[in-house]
Amino acid sequence: MDQLPLKGIRVVEMSHMVMGPTCGMLLATLGADVIKVEPPAGDKTRELTGMATSFFPLFNRGKRSIVLDLASDDGREALDRLLATADVFVENFKDETIARNGIQASQLAERYPRLIIAAHKGFLSGPYEHRPALDEVVQMMTGLAHMTGLPGKPLRVGASVNDIMGGMFGVIGVLSALRDRDRTGRGTEVRIGLFENCLFTVAQHIVQFQMTGIPVPPMAQKAAAWPVYDIFETADGRKLFVAATTSGQWQAFCTAFGFEDLLTDPELQTVSDRILARPKLIPRFALRIAQDRLDVLLVKLDELGLPFAPINAPEDLLDDPHVRRPGGLVEMRGVDDQIIKVPALPLEFDQHSIETLTQVPLLGGDTMNVLTELGYSSAEAAVIVGRTEHAA
Repeated sequence: MDQLPLKGIRVVEMSHMVMGPTCGMLLATLGADVIKVEPPAGDKTRELTGMATSFFPLFNRGKRSIVLDLASDDGREALDRLLATADVFVENFKDETIARNGIQASQLAERYPRLIIAAHKGFLSGPYEHRPALDEVVQMMTGLAHMTGLPGKPLRVGASVNDIMGGMFGVIGVLSALRDRDRTGRGTEVRIGLFENCLFTVAQHIVQFQMTGIPVPPMAQKAAAWPVYDIFETADGRKLFVAATTSGQWQAFCTAFGFEDLLTDPELQTVSDRILARPKLIPRFALRIAQDRLDVLLVKLDELGLPFAPINAPEDLLDDPHVRRPGGLVEMRGVDDQIIKVPALPLEFDQHSIETLTQVPLLGGDTMNVLTELGYSSAEAAVIVGRTEHAA
């Protein structure tokens, strides 16, 4: 690929936290010029700590940051000029907040008919559209937390999966709208719902209930679907997931671990037979697997072609040979110049990952450059920058 696929596309982003910024970050990684418009005090996500420490740098890398005071005439005029040059506008605020700033979809469509709007919301149109939403809220509402936890103990998934996936759906919507604009010459408002996004992930369980009439139990309580599909402890106290789902895998597993007698057992000749026998088989398998160290088992299972996985913590992946392969990790430079490794997009173009070094933008670090690109003189741009600094 000679150049990134979205080179030449300009995106104006006014968003915070995770969902909207994820959309902008993905578009930037694919080559778009993403200009993040921040208020004089900056995106509040910059200040988050604890488990949210990574939010701003991770989801805003590769963008340019400008500061505009939309309460001022200068700031609003500069935003108007910027939007007039844009292909896409990304936001994730409440509709009332957007309306107060005069940038709701109907007004933008009238002023900039080619502009594509990616509006990330808590809920799409309907009875709940006025409600605020969080990843936790929609996981509880849709049943994802029910499916993840133990019976009576709903548990949210251990990452911002819906916010991130909402940003991904935002990109899907933007790319579709760009293609439609090629045909019609007009932009489109694309709305992305955090709740509907999470609802989409549990569709398999909703459909299963309709097909069977049986309430779907939490995954932790599900009936075993395969003879071997379990977590075992190794000789060095590590945890290892091993599966044998096909007859070929069952034969390979039994042969490799010394269970040849099970292959000729007349009561274990079908998958159903083996599943019914799990209560007596799994303890026997656990005793055998506990005799080997994790490193020995990983080599053996890999050679056998069985599905397996060591139970890792996220930080363990920094030493994983597949993650560390060329193209598996990319680098971003933080606002303090720290170089941080980040998983690459899960895409390859002609078997090559996108490996561009990305920069986390300084607050307003690109304001002067962007304003001069819009036709302001250096003196005029300096006045606007000075006013925003005073407003902060």
